[in-house]
Amino acid sequence: MATRDSVSLYKLWISVITILPFTQTLSQPENYIVHMDLSVMPKAFSGQYHWYLSTLASIFEVSDSSTTRAASATLTASSKLLYSYTHVINGFSASLTPSELEVLKNSPGYISSIKDLPVKHDTTHSSKFLGLTPQSLAWKVSNYGDGIIIGLVDSGVWPESQSYNDHGMSEIPKRWKGECESGTQFNSSLCNKKLIGARSFSRGLIANNPNISISVNSTRDTDGHGTHTSSTAAGNYVEGASFFGYAPGTANGVAPRAHVAIYKVFFDEGAYITDIIAAIDQAISDGVDVLSLSFGLDGIPLNEDPIALATFAAVEKNVFVSTSAGNAGPYYETLHNGIPWVLTVAAGTVDREFNAVLTLGNGVSITGLSLYLGTPYFYEVPIVFMDGCHNVSELIKIGPKIVVCQGGNDGNDLSDQVENVSKANVTAGVFITNFTDAEEFIQDPFPVVLLNQKDGKTIIDYIKNSNKPQASVEFRKTNLGIKSAPSVTGYSSRGPSASCPLVMKPDIMTPGSLILASWPPNVVVGLNNSQPLFSNFNIISGTSMACPHAAGVAALLRKAHPDWSPAAIRSAMMTTADIMDHTMKPINDIGFGNKTTPASPLAMGAGQVNPNKALDPGLIYDVNSNDYVRLLCALNFTEKQIQAITRSSSTNCSNPSTDLNYPSFIAYFNAKDSPSNLTTVREFQRTVTNVGAEMSTYTVNVTPMIGLKVSVVPDKLEFRAKYEKLSYKLIIEGPALLDETVTFGYLSWVDVACEHIVRSPIVSTSLSPQLSSKN
Repeated sequence: MATRDSVSLYKLWISVITILPFTQTLSQPENYIVHMDLSVMPKAFSGQYHWYLSTLASIFEVSDSSTTRAASATLTASSKLLYSYTHVINGFSASLTPSELEVLKNSPGYISSIKDLPVKHDTTHSSKFLGLTPQSLAWKVSNYGDGIIIGLVDSGVWPESQSYNDHGMSEIPKRWKGECESGTQFNSSLCNKKLIGARSFSRGLIANNPNISISVNSTRDTDGHGTHTSSTAAGNYVEGASFFGYAPGTANGVAPRAHVAIYKVFFDEGAYITDIIAAIDQAISDGVDVLSLSFGLDGIPLNEDPIALATFAAVEKNVFVSTSAGNAGPYYETLHNGIPWVLTVAAGTVDREFNAVLTLGNGVSITGLSLYLGTPYFYEVPIVFMDGCHNVSELIKIGPKIVVCQGGNDGNDLSDQVENVSKANVTAGVFITNFTDAEEFIQDPFPVVLLNQKDGKTIIDYIKNSNKPQASVEFRKTNLGIKSAPSVTGYSSRGPSASCPLVMKPDIMTPGSLILASWPPNVVVGLNNSQPLFSNFNIISGTSMACPHAAGVAALLRKAHPDWSPAAIRSAMMTTADIMDHTMKPINDIGFGNKTTPASPLAMGAGQVNPNKALDPGLIYDVNSNDYVRLLCALNFTEKQIQAITRSSSTNCSNPSTDLNYPSFIAYFNAKDSPSNLTTVREFQRTVTNVGAEMSTYTVNVTPMIGLKVSVVPDKLEFRAKYEKLSYKLIIEGPALLDETVTFGYLSWVDVACEHIVRSPIVSTSLSPQLSSKN
């Protein structure tokens, strides 16, 4: 189970959803999500709600011997029934004691139940970094996402933010069935043609905490997360945006002309799955085109994962779902939302740095990394070099000076030194380090500047050769065009997924590091001298920030290709992703301190999303609901467990297959008890659909993979019509147990006209992710 790193205040927003410790006495009621078989519902009932209410009432009639027990039981059932779900599952949620749940299990139509769980989030210039400019094809062809509705299940919205102004917006689509609900500090008149829907869901939260008093029981955002994610996905243009002078410019979302609908489930007092399912259920009814979900559950099998259940229904209704991979990196098998029918998004860096400039007494200026929010300048302050800053008592003696520390290349050591210097009441700390994953340190409330070894030597030499060394520091600098971007962030969770290891996850990488977006002006963004700071914008990080970037791209593609399925949109994003940074070298993984190694697809998926290329992918890998069912059958889920996901009263497992038509591959060579000379063969069947020119020929190209023989049959695909489908087989031969933990390569279908490269990642691994228990 993942835990949060609390090195700095900002890490509070870079959190991984975690199943929190939760205990109650046996006599107290708990919330349960109950799956029912609709085929059993008597025809006398006018709808599911009345059947569920009657089913619950029958439970309470058993324990009530009074003459008015039927009426009493119905009243009790009404108070116990939290939600009757329409789309996401066939069933309801209710507050029940363990004994009441046992009686319910004997009711006609009962399939299964799962206990409610508390949840947390996974928690500008980034659209331009993705190639989205007024001249870009993705914005031109999609008209900036005009008419598409993006729904976000999150912490609400600050509707007064300029990101939700409706200047230039089209009329609300007539198909929209949603509402803008009034509530505490939120009036329905705050909605407009940009923010077209606002609802909140808290029944599960209240039922789990009967004595709770929700401070702001409306869609008003009191956390900031929902305002940040929704403005990232589809915020309108806001000129003059910045964060205390950092990242100045015009802020906008990835799909600035898309409409936004907010479903609040995260309150200051907590959040529960029953409410999240209800929100997704309502979003489907309201008519959203895209859903952005910046949260997930760890260690939950697919048939018990409420997000998996709810999103299956969404995808069946042609709703594209973007989810966050989690913030438990850089280690393998930490990813959540490894759900085959959603897009799972990793977080990457952008080509922007936040800096401070040190000007030495000899006039030499040096630029380092810093995101300090306090005093913007320090003039002609004495500067000293302390080597490793490990002795707090010695640091305290220094007084009001700039302290230079040999910060080392280890994250833990650097963290200790930053903490030591911040306690010493000095003016500022300069840390010389090659540690690459330094994002959390530059956001410290104490003035921290990070320098590389080369620039650090310049400062040290100056200090040693000066009789009275001093320096001035100027903060709030922004540097664009960093060529080493993008890289995979250290916190982004890595695959493979334990809940569905046969589908390679994550799928894609988008910007998630230090993202500027709108923020409630009354929610703290940082501290200066222990005093809270406030801003209309905030810079935060996490796969929470990456997820809405992908949702925005999906909105552009849905507008450009309204006939594409969610799987087709996902395929287009994956097969056209970039695997090189701006220096044309492989994208790096900076999650291991001072090491910069090429990122594995288990870290970045197919690569960095490229919206302009995704418009015209050439070929797509499509998947339908029956394909997902065949996969579930092959994973040995029972009929009832599959029924919980599909809501179908019957399941056809006559043709199970672990070979989902997915635009990526993962092969396991982990037979530890087999002879070392034994050869293992893994085969994959795929079918691609031609969405390019009618007459198209593609030849295959496969990158070599160490210790493996990789082949493709056939090696040429010749299409004679648009939408024609052709199939091929990928064969990977290797030892029963790989020497390397992970080795990877790419299978590319290259258009002979050089117009398309349809690339899929291949991962071979000796890892052994265990599928979560399906009991």
